[in-house]
Amino acid sequence: MNQTLARCFVNRMATWGLAAAALALSLAGCAANSLPPAPAQVSLSNYHYVIGPGDTLHIGVWQNPDLSSDVQVRPDGRISAPLVSGMRAAGRTPDALAARIRQRMAQYVRDPVVTVVVTNFHGALSQQVSIVGAAAKPQSLPYKEKMTVLDAMIAVGGLNPYADGDAAVLIRGGKRYALHLGDLLHRGVMADNVPLLPGDTIVIPQSWF
Repeated sequence: MNQTLARCFVNRMATWGLAAAALALSLAGCAANSLPPAPAQVSLSNYHYVIGPGDTLHIGVWQNPDLSSDVQVRPDGRISAPLVSGMRAAGRTPDALAARIRQRMAQYVRDPVVTVVVTNFHGALSQQVSIVGAAAKPQSLPYKEKMTVLDAMIAVGGLNPYADGDAAVLIRGGKRYALHLGDLLHRGVMADNVPLLPGDTIVIPQSWF
């Protein structure tokens, strides 16, 4: 085989390789687009955030500022605060923890009124929404009540310049749904601004074109 024929053969193979790659990516995009749309309505009754290690809590005691404090839940799940040192917080809802603190403080303070607010969430994986792939800042976010796809995408800074947003996929409970994030974020098409559930994962592929 002379050099001209060799170059022609190599160029032809390269062309075929690019065509095959393009076809594979096209099929992948079609596969994502052929998924059913994400549910526009979800059922999540009586959802309550469960405190976990790493969370930051504000403990407020009405008319007792000396007993109010901001504390972080330790790795062992416990907190140290005035009159409640070493109390377990992880695994309890804020309301349940407030009731437990109120019970402990009642030994020293008459009829304490206690509130617990989670000011910095960490959350268990089952209470997070994960955004992976070609987001500006891929990360896991603590689920918040009535959280939507747009809320999550704003929190991660939107898509990166190489994202194929319209081929994104929502994974929920082992099922996959199509998400058109490019339409949502760049063209304001709100049909894909669907509600999220704890444990959801949004996968954003990268575009090669």
